[in-house]
Amino acid sequence: MKKTFLLIILSLMIVGGVAVWKWDSIRWQMERLRGAILDLNAPTSNTLPTAVAASPEANQVAPQSTVQSSFEATAPAASPTRISTPLPLITPPKYVELKGVKWEKQDINNCGAATLAMYLSFYGWKGTQKDVADVVKPIQRDKNVRWDELVYYVKTNAGWLDAMFGVGGDEALLKRFVANGFPVVIETGYEVVEGWVGHYLLISGYDDAQNIFIVQDATGGADRRVSYKEIEQGWQQFNYLYVLVYPPAKQNVIVAVLGEDADEAANRKNALSVAERETKAQPDNAFAWFNLGSNLNYFDRYAEAAKAFDKAREIGLPKRMLFYQFGPYRAYFNVGRYKDVVDLTTFTIDYRPDVEETYFWRGWAQYQLGKKSLAIADFKSALEVNPTFNDAKVALETVR
Repeated sequence: MKKTFLLIILSLMIVGGVAVWKWDSIRWQMERLRGAILDLNAPTSNTLPTAVAASPEANQVAPQSTVQSSFEATAPAASPTRISTPLPLITPPKYVELKGVKWEKQDINNCGAATLAMYLSFYGWKGTQKDVADVVKPIQRDKNVRWDELVYYVKTNAGWLDAMFGVGGDEALLKRFVANGFPVVIETGYEVVEGWVGHYLLISGYDDAQNIFIVQDATGGADRRVSYKEIEQGWQQFNYLYVLVYPPAKQNVIVAVLGEDADEAANRKNALSVAERETKAQPDNAFAWFNLGSNLNYFDRYAEAAKAFDKAREIGLPKRMLFYQFGPYRAYFNVGRYKDVVDLTTFTIDYRPDVEETYFWRGWAQYQLGKKSLAIADFKSALEVNPTFNDAKVALETVR
């Protein structure tokens, strides 16, 4: 009797597991179908539209005050506190593989939340990607979680840890962190069935003998081996951005590994230098020009940034580029090119109406063009995608 009961329970568990697996598969297929339906009304080009030269009388006057969205005011790097006694950092050996990360397959549109959940598991955190998503993207159709949102989650929901991000990283920096016991998240370009998308990867090891990084990939699986060259190519597409999570007691180690890049302004200056070198060495690389514009934005050099973004668009950027990075909106807006902002945001919204930052910038451009009702509608749409998006809340209160 007892054996029969156990067999019944086991059978129910198997049937339940198959049902869950099938439902999960159905959900993914439904999401892909939804995307395909949206694509029917989307622009057919595989790249962003190129910039159109405006006639002098069509140029708008730059705004009297700069719109500085909180998510573009970069979170500070580790404190640049000087270290009186040099720390005994570990020189990267030929091979390192950090253990302790609990791999988790991402749910729909949940790459960022799943990757952060894996990262936090390295430090003993017991939560899941759902815990992260409930805070940073409560609406599932929200296509993207920004790097600063990942940092925000750690600082506000895992207070026994700290986090920061930087740009302009390189292979040697990743190895130094891993060798000294710290996994690193990077944002990178990624090819899926639908084409190019942005993606987060957690670097947890490397092997110089095989020229590969060991990565935890919420889409592709645990302990993936990815070549140094492939990581560099994809990472460049996101300004070599990296996110670090660490115990506060280890901050001195973080600062020592970063060196002068521990200071935010110095980090941005170095990233700008990297982008300048790459545009000269790779003049036909659209991502190098895009990175140049992004780093010029940081220093409020908007006219130069706008030209760099124009060049990137002329060469050709993936049509999903502005799902993840919003530098062109900021540059064009702050030199008075509001129609460019409206054109680019509308292109992206037609393709995927699931990116709150897109509505935010179109709203401000519409407002500057005297279309207050359209601006209010866009700010409301941003909050429909992400009800926690404070910048849209502030914008709505400002223009009403």
